[in-house]
Amino acid sequence: MLKPLSLMFSTILREGDLTVVDPDGKPHRFGDGNGPPVRIEIGDRGLEWHLLLDPEMAAGEGYMTGRLRVTQGNVYDFIALTMVNLASRPLPAYAQVLATVRNWLRPLAQFNPARRSKRNVRHHYDIDPRIYDLFLDPDRQYSCAFFATPGVSLADAQAAKKRHIAAKLDLKPGSRVLDIGSGWGGLALYLARTTGADVTGITLSEEQIKIAHERARTEAPERPPRFELWDYRAVEGPFDRIVSVGMFEHVGLPHYGTFFATVARLLAPGGTALLHTIGRTDRPAGTNPFIKRYIFPGGYIPALSEIMKAVEASGLIVSDVEVLRLHYAETLRAWRRRFLANRPAAVAIAGEDFCRMWEFYLAGSEAAFRFQNFVVFQVQLIRKIDTLPMTRDYMAETERALPLARPDGDRPQGIAAAR
Repeated sequence: MLKPLSLMFSTILREGDLTVVDPDGKPHRFGDGNGPPVRIEIGDRGLEWHLLLDPEMAAGEGYMTGRLRVTQGNVYDFIALTMVNLASRPLPAYAQVLATVRNWLRPLAQFNPARRSKRNVRHHYDIDPRIYDLFLDPDRQYSCAFFATPGVSLADAQAAKKRHIAAKLDLKPGSRVLDIGSGWGGLALYLARTTGADVTGITLSEEQIKIAHERARTEAPERPPRFELWDYRAVEGPFDRIVSVGMFEHVGLPHYGTFFATVARLLAPGGTALLHTIGRTDRPAGTNPFIKRYIFPGGYIPALSEIMKAVEASGLIVSDVEVLRLHYAETLRAWRRRFLANRPAAVAIAGEDFCRMWEFYLAGSEAAFRFQNFVVFQVQLIRKIDTLPMTRDYMAETERALPLARPDGDRPQGIAAAR
């Protein structure tokens, strides 16, 4: 093994039990020997140099291409062990310089005008839709679920998320609702079914909108939502309620002012908006390079300070902020286990390299929400100070009154998870 790479591993890995087999077949052991053993194999000298110079990118690319193999434990165990150690012993100074440069360049990397936004969406969401059936719940909720009690199924936790959001929106029958980033339509359908709201969902994904249109036609609530292939910047209002779940991560830092100015423009004077987004609890930092290149081009996870600066400039009023801690870690664990349980089907659809890439993405994301500074923010916004009741009691009361299941009692059931 390259001596500088061995020094890097020995500096970072002080806890746990990691064995690294170099390209010559020689094992090197790091950590204090406690905990479940993890063993990886580095396939070639080029990957050794890459791990030394750019470990954040090299680990993901190496696993995706099969040049880095996990032969004891699994890829989640390897990532989690690394992240736990990095919490107290950061990467070497030269690697931090690279991260700092990426942080400086993040506004350029997240410049997302309408055409580029559509291209970024196509990269992730317009893949073969059967892939999503293999790991999401039947309603295809592709955002953080709400685990109110331990042991709740993924399907019920996702239903609870929709109910939680609906309660914060304080909806009335006939309320004009805009769902920015409506995905496959599950939230819009829930709001229309349970509250009688008049819902318009918008997305840039052609694959998502095909399914959303079909669902609106076949599930046929009394007030079926409309789904449009629109950029949020092109929408005309007004709307009584605006909700955005899991879309803000794709807006891009240079466009935060435009996003909230658009929400303010579209929101009726007595209206309420809710933003549900991944966020970080520490100071701003760049996107993980592997995630940026292969999973979410143009994506960014903001600090709360970055969100609030743009909200203040828009003239909107922050009426409530809730931080969901570890809920996304539990969501991602369920997705990862379901994906692994259905991995042969995924290989048949998309190939082995794709499945290794997707497994690394799910495992790395889960570990980040457990061991790094990632949470989910739910930010409620209003235009007039007297729009909502003075206390949060109405949220709990409304949430208890709203159903989890469909009106016909057809509670969604998830596919079997991996043991």
